[in-house]
Amino acid sequence: MKVATWNVNSIRTRLEHVVQWLQANPVDVLCLQETKVVDEQFPRSPFTDLGYHLYTFGQKSYNGVALISREPLESVQLGFTPVLGSDTVGDLDDQKRVITGVCQGVRVVNLYVPNGSSVGSEKYEYKLRWFKVLGQYLQALLQENPNLSLCGDFNIALEDKDIYDPVGKATHIMASDPERAALRDILSLGLADAFRKFTPDEGHYSWWDYRAAAFRRNLGWRIDHHYLTPDLYERAIVCTIDIEPRKLTQPSDHAPVIVEFSLG
Repeated sequence: MKVATWNVNSIRTRLEHVVQWLQANPVDVLCLQETKVVDEQFPRSPFTDLGYHLYTFGQKSYNGVALISREPLESVQLGFTPVLGSDTVGDLDDQKRVITGVCQGVRVVNLYVPNGSSVGSEKYEYKLRWFKVLGQYLQALLQENPNLSLCGDFNIALEDKDIYDPVGKATHIMASDPERAALRDILSLGLADAFRKFTPDEGHYSWWDYRAAAFRRNLGWRIDHHYLTPDLYERAIVCTIDIEPRKLTQPSDHAPVIVEFSLG
C-alpha cells in the first residue's frame, strides 16, 4: 500500500501537475493540503475520469485538505468535531485542516498543520492549541484502530538536520522549542517517522522557499512527514521525497513524500 502527501499550494493552479504525477505514480491514497477551494469548486472530473475517489474538506482561498484514493474509503471524517465534539474543538474546525478515512484497514489521517506566522504571535498560540486537540483526536482514533498512517504538512522541522542551516532556528517559526515539543507529544502516542527509518542523514528536504533560488541551492526544510504506528512502521518498505515536481514551471513550493508498507 502506498500513501503520498503533497501540499499543492492551490489544486486549481497545480491541477495539471497533480494529475500527471498521479498517472505516473498511482498511489493508493494521495493526501493533499492547501487545496484552497471550496468543496463545490474542487476540480473532481480529472480524477474521477481516472477512476479515483475524492473526499474534500475545503474553504475559499486558504487551507483545505483532500483524499484521493484508488478504492472507496471507509469511515471518512472531516475535521476534529466528528470525533471529539464541538465543545472540545471550539473554533478549530473553522479552518479546514483535517480529513481521515480508512483504506485496506489502515486509518489514513491527512493534516495541514497551522504555520503559526511568528513565535509568540496569536497565530503561534493557535498552532500550539491546535496541537493539543490533535493529540486528543489521535488518541480517540487509536482506540478504534491501532493501524494509523498520519501524514501531511506539519509546518515543523523536528530536528536540526531537517533544516539546511539550523543556526539560530531555536526561536524561528517551524523550529522553535515549543513547536517541536508539541510534535514530540504527538509522536509519544506511538508514532515514528517513516522517512528517517530509511534515510538518517541530513540534506533531504520537502519544502523550499520560492525566493533566493532556494530550490536550486537546496536551501530547504523537511516539514512534510509520514508518521506510522508500530506495526505499520515495521511493515514500511520505503519512504521517499520526489523532488521532480518542484522542478516544473510554476510548481508548488512543496514536494510529494511517499511511503509504502506491506499489508500482506
